[in-house]
Amino acid sequence: MTFESTSQPAFFGTSALLFVASAALTTLWCGSMSAIGEMPMPGGWTMSMAWMPMPGQTWVGAAVSFVGMWVVMMVAMMLPSFVPTLWSYRRTIGSRGDLRLSWLTALAGIGYFLVWTVFGIVVFPLGATLAEVEMQRPRLARVVPIAVGVVVVLAGALQFTAWKAHHLTRCREPWGREPTLPADAATAWRHGLHLGLHCTCGCAAFTAILLVSGVMDLRVMALVTAAITAERLAGNGERVARAIGIVVVGVGLLLITRAAARLG
Repeated sequence: MTFESTSQPAFFGTSALLFVASAALTTLWCGSMSAIGEMPMPGGWTMSMAWMPMPGQTWVGAAVSFVGMWVVMMVAMMLPSFVPTLWSYRRTIGSRGDLRLSWLTALAGIGYFLVWTVFGIVVFPLGATLAEVEMQRPRLARVVPIAVGVVVVLAGALQFTAWKAHHLTRCREPWGREPTLPADAATAWRHGLHLGLHCTCGCAAFTAILLVSGVMDLRVMALVTAAITAERLAGNGERVARAIGIVVVGVGLLLITRAAARLG
């Protein structure tokens, strides 16, 4: 029995357990936040409390809590499309049959999710600041539903750009045509970071939709996860990305129409 045949079940089994654990924690987090409730805002919409500190919690504590749950959420959402890529990386660094391969694979994965962690660190103060402004300016808050629709339309349009196609290609074929890669920590770390950067850029449209449509909405998370996985793993990823873009633009236009009708 080859090393690959014995390590493959362990790799995918560990990945499945990690996915189940992260998905369960994300569900619990969303449930706890839903129990707290959302803040009604002018314009007939509600603001997620994910951007606000809980009673007795400092802003630093709120930021740490948000980033922690952001990382758990990203693990759950990205693993379905990331695991095949990580397995491909593992195969490119050889089949020595030792723990070094597992360590290097884990290091590449840590580098990948570190990029998503940094993204969450940047997102929280921006989201919290915007939430504060919306609470202080009722007139601005009333047009938020229209702004959400505009963001969704722009996110859909981004799916048709060469920029999106470039980063999607790098996510789908991150190692190029190299038959093997050096089995060292620096290379593993660098590849994990590079893949994370390409994927955060390639997922910009979906991340924007998640943030404006409900960062704690499990339905939105599931749809975004399905869209990311489909365009990464489908035979023709660019065609799938464009098809998703058409749907997203249509949804955005519908949101704008409905929001404008409420204001009228």
